[in-house]
Amino acid sequence: MKIVIVTFDEFTDLDVFFPWDILNRVKLVGGKTDLEVKLIGTKSSHVSMAGLEIPMSGTIKEANEADAVLFASGKGVQDLYQNEHYLAQFSLDPSRQLIGSMCSGALILAGLGLLKNKKATTYPTVVHQLKELGVDVVKESFVLQGNVATAAGCLAAQELSSWIISSLYNDDMVQLVFDSVQKVR
Repeated sequence: MKIVIVTFDEFTDLDVFFPWDILNRVKLVGGKTDLEVKLIGTKSSHVSMAGLEIPMSGTIKEANEADAVLFASGKGVQDLYQNEHYLAQFSLDPSRQLIGSMCSGALILAGLGLLKNKKATTYPTVVHQLKELGVDVVKESFVLQGNVATAAGCLAAQELSSWIISSLYNDDMVQLVFDSVQKVR
């Protein structure tokens, strides 16, 4: 199984690192050595909104073959969601892939045509932009439409990560992973 988190300059730290940590726990607590979680982007490293530079472990073209693809959020989305060159690098297929977004990452999903005739959620500051793209925006923390999911705020990453784990593995694995986060010794 391969899960990729699409990252770019000026990404929101929590929206990348929360799913990164949770999804990698599947290997730790579940012994799923067949799982690979990668941060991918257009450059060898990207810088977060907080100024943290992180190395990428792959290129965005790897999204096209991944089992699950999550798009980060942040100010950097504004330069990408209508960038035809950037969007043309993706050939995603919700009939064989799980595809999700955090917060403003929903704009990229809309730019790729994945939210056409679908309900979606996003961060409050970009609701108007998403509506302008013809998306039916609802005020919910997590919206699932087939194999396409959107999460509204940073803490909705828990719901997005749970969906990925449950879909690729099962609900028992979700419980194991979140028990490992909450366990007090």
